[in-house]
Amino acid sequence: MPVIRFHFDYLSPYAYLAWTQIHALGAKYGHTVEAVPTLLAPLLNAGGQKGPAEIPAKRVWVWKDTLRTARRLGVPLSPPPNHPFNPLLALRVSGLVDDHDQQRRLIDALYRETWGGGGGVESPATVARLADEAGLDGQALLTRAAEPAGKDRLRLATDEALAAGVFGVPTMRVLDGQRDELFWGFDAFGHLETHLRGEDLFAPEDLARWQHISPSAVRKP
Repeated sequence: MPVIRFHFDYLSPYAYLAWTQIHALGAKYGHTVEAVPTLLAPLLNAGGQKGPAEIPAKRVWVWKDTLRTARRLGVPLSPPPNHPFNPLLALRVSGLVDDHDQQRRLIDALYRETWGGGGGVESPATVARLADEAGLDGQALLTRAAEPAGKDRLRLATDEALAAGVFGVPTMRVLDGQRDELFWGFDAFGHLETHLRGEDLFAPEDLARWQHISPSAVRKP
């Protein structure tokens, strides 16, 4: 069955909005959604970028834009207690759950606690409680997340994302046996759906000339 690999970090409100919509879109076109916790910081560092919340004017714009979008979608959106915050534990725990349905319930709960008016997901006690409520063993997941193998799983997933060309979240990678097509950002959902429908307006040969254009000016750092 073709797959949409969904790369996300709890830091991103756009990833939260995308998570609320991606499953219905995948089901509509017969694609399984594979959730891949992916640490945003290394993606930004690899490209020499700042996060939107680190740029004051962009921080304000992002909040206004995501709130407008959430209200249009009918999705609850309220900022977490702190932002940026440390998402490591929540991401590590999410990546340790192999059962698809259980993982989805856990991610749902962690996102609600982050962007749905909860108290945030930096506290181990909160993460454990949410895992318990999702039908998992929260304390066992915390223990595994603190072990080298648990930490390595998130690191390897992030490294694999970078190798595949992922540079931000949310990123939706469509793997259909023919090619790996990448769509970045919630505002790319229209293009993603067109692609899933088999009517993508972009073909691989369209990239050929663009790839060989040389710069005539370089911005100073």
